[in-house]
Amino acid sequence: MGSSRLPVLGFLSLLLFSATCYSSSINQEEDRITELPGQPPNVQFAQYSGYVTVNEKAGRALFYWLVEAPASRLPKSKPLVLWLNGGPGCSSVAYGFAEELGPFHIHPDGKTLFSNPYAWNSLANLLFLESPAGVGFSYSNTTSDLYTAGDNRTAEDAYTFLVNWFEKFPQYKHREFYIAGESYAGHYVPQLSQIVYQRNKGIKNPVINFKGFMAGNAVTDDYHDFVGTFEYWWTHGLISDDTYKTLNVTCDLGSSTHPSDACMQALNVAATEQGNIDPYSIFTRPCNITGSLRRNLRGHYPWMPRAYDPCTERYSTMYFNRPEVQKAMHANVTGIPYSWYTCSNIVGNYWADAPLSMLPIYQELIAAGLKIWVYSGDTDSVVPVTATRYSIDALNLSTIINWYPWYDSGKVGGWSQVYKGLTLVTVTGAGHEVPLHRPRQALILFKHFLNSKPMPSSG
Repeated sequence: MGSSRLPVLGFLSLLLFSATCYSSSINQEEDRITELPGQPPNVQFAQYSGYVTVNEKAGRALFYWLVEAPASRLPKSKPLVLWLNGGPGCSSVAYGFAEELGPFHIHPDGKTLFSNPYAWNSLANLLFLESPAGVGFSYSNTTSDLYTAGDNRTAEDAYTFLVNWFEKFPQYKHREFYIAGESYAGHYVPQLSQIVYQRNKGIKNPVINFKGFMAGNAVTDDYHDFVGTFEYWWTHGLISDDTYKTLNVTCDLGSSTHPSDACMQALNVAATEQGNIDPYSIFTRPCNITGSLRRNLRGHYPWMPRAYDPCTERYSTMYFNRPEVQKAMHANVTGIPYSWYTCSNIVGNYWADAPLSMLPIYQELIAAGLKIWVYSGDTDSVVPVTATRYSIDALNLSTIINWYPWYDSGKVGGWSQVYKGLTLVTVTGAGHEVPLHRPRQALILFKHFLNSKPMPSSG
């Protein structure tokens, strides 16, 4: 009797496992996007979008959008990459998906889409997350959550999202997994990476098979961000000698969470001297249809408006507020009492906590042997290449391959340096959103990151 019981238990276990997988597959099928309004014909990849609850008591749920690799690219063989935009308070759907590396961009009519030939889902399955609650379609039933968001809760909620999302999509369990993002995601990306790494410790075959991260034009360390940003403004002729000196004297350079009044006054002078330029891409024309670019000279990073503001931003606002689009995306199912915006002013203005530096996390994850790449578009004056280089220099890493130009079709695409535990890449002529300004070069960068290969040193 004892010996005959084992096969029965094994059979029951198999049935239970099959039922669980079947339930998950039904669950994810409810999130499948059959067709987006205005999308191009003959789309060859699967898309899913919807909500994952991260806190039942508060009623917090985060909105995601999964874009798989095309069928011809064998999506089951491709890694999974989570993309995060920053702000804080800005949408990964508005920027990462619709402007940068997603498969579609939005026409000026705000109704139709066109294919992005340099979409990153040619190389990986992409998971875009609107985070934290209150950003984009992500919501909380507890209104105070929108006024108390900060780094810590954002990271914890993002981790809870991942754990729950992998239950909804069990086919991605144990798949090679990376985290990437830009701007204030320079905080989100390493913080979430640290949580995943620490909670994977001691697990032989973790569900979240985390391999590394990539951060672009990333807010990294307050001291070096201040020093590097002011230096960039001055060396690129954007501010006067006197203002440069005043900024260095009056601004606390990362020793405090709030700049002094004298610093704020100097920053306002700097903004006037810079004039009506696009600070996120200093050599391209700004979008002036509604006047000038936003400048939010306040808060923790007082020179940094929360998002790039080209005219494409308004196309996203039109498209994602259309009821038929939201229905196709399974978005706004609770009837959020406000329109979808590219960035949430409430979340951004009331941001609660932000550590002064990410460098200790870098040191921990470098020591752990994770793959870490940092890239920088060199025409961004908001989180400029000088700030990034100062931050990396502060890590005191030994050099494996010294500074060299990398090439795309015989032309210099930027420069790179390979350190022990970290690779730095610049992209020439790219602004704050590298895949927006230099999409082809950004795809080359992404390919080399995934393949763990240095950027090409010849044409």
